[in-house]
Amino acid sequence: MTESLVAAVLVDGELEVETSLRPRRLDDFVGQERVKEQLGIALDAAKARGEALDHVLLVGPPGLGKTTLAQIIREELGVGIRTVAGPALERKGDMAAILTGLEPRDVLFVDEIHRVNRAIEEILYPALEDFRLDIIVGQGPAARTLTLDLPHFTLVGATTRTGLLTTPLRDRFGMTFRLGYYEPAELTSIVKRSARILGVMLEPDAADEIARRSRGTPRIANRILRRVRDVAEVRHAGEITTEVAREALELLEVDQLGLERTDRELLAAVVHKFSGGPVGLSTLAVALGEEPDTIEDVYEPYLLQLGFLQRTPRGRIVTDRGRAHVGAARDDGSLF
Repeated sequence: MTESLVAAVLVDGELEVETSLRPRRLDDFVGQERVKEQLGIALDAAKARGEALDHVLLVGPPGLGKTTLAQIIREELGVGIRTVAGPALERKGDMAAILTGLEPRDVLFVDEIHRVNRAIEEILYPALEDFRLDIIVGQGPAARTLTLDLPHFTLVGATTRTGLLTTPLRDRFGMTFRLGYYEPAELTSIVKRSARILGVMLEPDAADEIARRSRGTPRIANRILRRVRDVAEVRHAGEITTEVAREALELLEVDQLGLERTDRELLAAVVHKFSGGPVGLSTLAVALGEEPDTIEDVYEPYLLQLGFLQRTPRGRIVTDRGRAHVGAARDDGSLF
């Protein structure tokens, strides 16, 4: 078996495990209580009327459950689902084929919908509002428009950057839900549930330890749990105690606040290489060897939430709290 094939098998295995940990019903979804309440009412009303659910836009940082909610909507409605990534929709013909293949009340889930190009958006406008597909046949003076009726369906769009959505597209969503970071107690419940599904013996204090270091994100909590399980199985008897969890988290280089090596390197780079800032995003990206979008979408949100980093018109600045966390002294020799 080649290395690329082995890597593909491993990735598929991880995705399969991650999918198995996702709740399938709204009642099983932990956290986001206000979103659940509003969405639950809309789902019950749509089912009672026998209609398609209004279009839904899910907004929030990665790993908070947007894809899971899309699957739950499909399960609750008892309909089919078609899933596609926004960047993969390049040609109008691709979008037309997907739309014409939908059944009544089906769910079309478009991940990273803010990266859909303008040509695709133009097809979506009449499809979302009037459930019709306008196709231009021919060229020049002989061109004519062919209109196809589409079944009433539900578009569920997921985005991490709602500001990049055009206003006409954003306005065609009947419901917009913004997902926030999770509280440690909610993450503890998620970790315990995932441990039961994986068949792992987990001490309550160990679940709390994993939850505290999961950056308020269920995806990270489940990822850490799987890695802690590996350490418990290889180095210990398989049970995850608090000591085993701490040993594994130290091995993973996840600190008490959930920061990983790259997070600390980002803070340290601004402090030591750029005197605490301000430093531009592109300059910081080159210094770290990362893409600007990765820094902005993956690393910065949690650092901003902790108050370790500030975005200013002149660039990024590490706060006194951020300096203290990386152990960097100010000019007067103090940490604060």
